[in-house]
Amino acid sequence: MHALRKTVACPAQSVSYANADPLLIVGGHGSRLVDARGRTFLDTRNNVAHVGHANPRVTGAVAAAASAPCPNTRYLHPNQAALAERLLATMPAPLGSGHVFLVNSGSEANDLALRLCRTWARQRHDGECGVVVLTHAYHGHTVSCIAISPYKHSHPKERGKPAWVEVADAPDAYRGGGRADAVEAACARLEARGITLDALFVESGASVAGVIVPPEGFLAAAFKSVRRRGGIVVADEVQTGLGRLGNDLWYAFEAHGVVPDIVTIGKPVGNGLPLAAVVVTRKVSDVFATGPEYFNTFGGNPVSCAAGLAVLDAIEADDLRGNATRVGAALKAGFERLKCKGSAWCVVGDVRGGGLFLGVDLVTGVSKAPATAEASYICARLVTEHRILTSLDGPGDNVLVVKPPLCFSMSDAKEFLAALEVELGASNALPAGFLFTRTPT
Repeated sequence: MHALRKTVACPAQSVSYANADPLLIVGGHGSRLVDARGRTFLDTRNNVAHVGHANPRVTGAVAAAASAPCPNTRYLHPNQAALAERLLATMPAPLGSGHVFLVNSGSEANDLALRLCRTWARQRHDGECGVVVLTHAYHGHTVSCIAISPYKHSHPKERGKPAWVEVADAPDAYRGGGRADAVEAACARLEARGITLDALFVESGASVAGVIVPPEGFLAAAFKSVRRRGGIVVADEVQTGLGRLGNDLWYAFEAHGVVPDIVTIGKPVGNGLPLAAVVVTRKVSDVFATGPEYFNTFGGNPVSCAAGLAVLDAIEADDLRGNATRVGAALKAGFERLKCKGSAWCVVGDVRGGGLFLGVDLVTGVSKAPATAEASYICARLVTEHRILTSLDGPGDNVLVVKPPLCFSMSDAKEFLAALEVELGASNALPAGFLFTRTPT
């Protein structure tokens, strides 16, 4: 299967564990996946399966909806309206009385959010829509989303950021940078080029950046800088939305006492089906309603909406936000205990995040230098020796990003922590001069 994949797919489309043992997944349930060889793997990385792999509520709702006609979204359907209403009910005021656009992916949601921002800008001035983003941010893979994603546009083969985008230094409590006035400074740099600041795009928790969670006061100061200029704020909750951070929160931005003008929701809402959403305040939506028309053939189709409704049902019925709080706290405490493990090659330098959105920053020795190759080695050992699926992110590809299905249990957490402790110890017991080879995860 891997040979066929390499024949028919561009190499730019990566495969997990390509240099080790690519997995052909054929089954699974809850926090476990099963491959074609019958092996079962604990999944700590697939935040797409928000309420668990093959969740019976979701599969049942999807099967029922798929047995009925699935017309384009200009026709009325109860699933579409019901899902929009349920999503609005998760939002604070004034978003709770706003409007919902249903789309197919997080990238499409952020692409539409940028279009909403540009419409907002046009009723203010005739110039380009000025946007501020944070370092190493990732907002999607469309051309417009790459323009506002430093993670992508800073690649040597990309053209860099366009003139209408300015990058603010993201907060990083471990390595420094990202002062409270970082967004204010970025707005000023944009204006110095003669471009009006119209919007801020911010991930409420930045996964690709290595689980960078804004410190207290950062978002409040950022929102203030944008709004005193007449701009609007987009909170990208594609990775963190619908209860991932626990503590009875639906969205990560709620922990900071701020309310954005637009919220984008992606990965978790369809539990693997193509579904995402943009929730927008009336003040912005009313400007957009002046035209041109917005239409999406598949966004909000009855089958995907059935999945979304079932996801919301499962979050509530199974107390998954509460589970994220409890299990996430146990995992975080366990990662903190691992800080004292190892000294030669690779150690846990920092643990950050909350709920089931956690980052374990692996560094070399007593320094804060990213242990890139060592982290990759550990992830490869976790899958081959313990059958645990993990992933790495961050600028140095050294941050173990933990974002499992919200049904991840206490016993799952203990299993993961025990295996990580073993492999941290094993990596540090290797002989001097051992050559770590990096294995993509």
